[in-house]
Amino acid sequence: MFEFTYLWIFILLPLPLLARYFLNAQKRSYTQIWIPLAQGITNQQTEIQRSQLSAFIPWLVWLLLLCALAKPIWFGEPIRLQQESRDMIISLDLSGSMQEVDMPLNGKTVDRLTLVKNLLNEFIEQRQGDRLGLILFADHAYLQTPLTFDLKTIRQMVAESEIGLVGTNTAIGESIALSIKRFVENKNEQRVLILMSDGANSANTLDPIKAAKQAAKNNITIYTIGIGADEVIRKSFWGKQRVNPSADLDEKTLTEIATLTGGQYFRARSQEDLQQIYQQLNQLEPIESDFLEFRPEKDLFYWPLSLAVIILSIFALYFKLRGRDVA
Repeated sequence: MFEFTYLWIFILLPLPLLARYFLNAQKRSYTQIWIPLAQGITNQQTEIQRSQLSAFIPWLVWLLLLCALAKPIWFGEPIRLQQESRDMIISLDLSGSMQEVDMPLNGKTVDRLTLVKNLLNEFIEQRQGDRLGLILFADHAYLQTPLTFDLKTIRQMVAESEIGLVGTNTAIGESIALSIKRFVENKNEQRVLILMSDGANSANTLDPIKAAKQAAKNNITIYTIGIGADEVIRKSFWGKQRVNPSADLDEKTLTEIATLTGGQYFRARSQEDLQQIYQQLNQLEPIESDFLEFRPEKDLFYWPLSLAVIILSIFALYFKLRGRDVA
């Protein structure tokens, strides 16, 4: 959008006419008030000033100078900035058990990671305004994506995560410790960790409860999600058997982690469960609604000013050359 900052400047447009009136320059031609703009003009001045060119050029220069004084500005598209945002890290279990095929997704049974990735993509897209990070853990915890407002990159990193990428065990405690480090480094007071796992802490690197207590001291809220169905039917030599594929899920520890930090534990046994959990998380940790809006500005005064100088230079050069020809 284009705009003049000092639009009132244009009331000065008839000033040359007023100057001529008050000076009572009746014997001068219409454009003789522009004598300062045409210094160096020879005795051919009278003839040239009567021409249409000599009447038009001074007015054009005057208009350009007024345009420059009015400070023209070009405003870009509005940019909205979140006044306050939370730091949210998603910690995703990539242990071997996440390849267990026991989760229904759109009428099919898929492995746990496929379901999580499918629904997590939508959840991330809805977190516009939050700064998200991604931790992947198995044998150890790794920071896949640092905290960023670029949700597209987070979604891409989730989509590219694969089982076995960082080992086969489950380092829950280490993933919490790594999130604490990243939260503290970024110094944001609003800190949320979403920890998704289908097992128990088997990496023996760091006790999850100790890590949770340290997280609580650093004002980090942890929401834990236990992944996996309670029952599947498998064929065996003895016929069909009902088994619990989530027997290794340590719900007690995940619940205690959430409780210690003021969060909540959720159980995801199906696609519907996980969708509801994400909706609950959106309600428990709503997106901040206060935005600061501004439009980038670009000053354009130098364009009319430069054009006025160029026209004056050409005008003066024209009269100078014309004077030489006459001489």
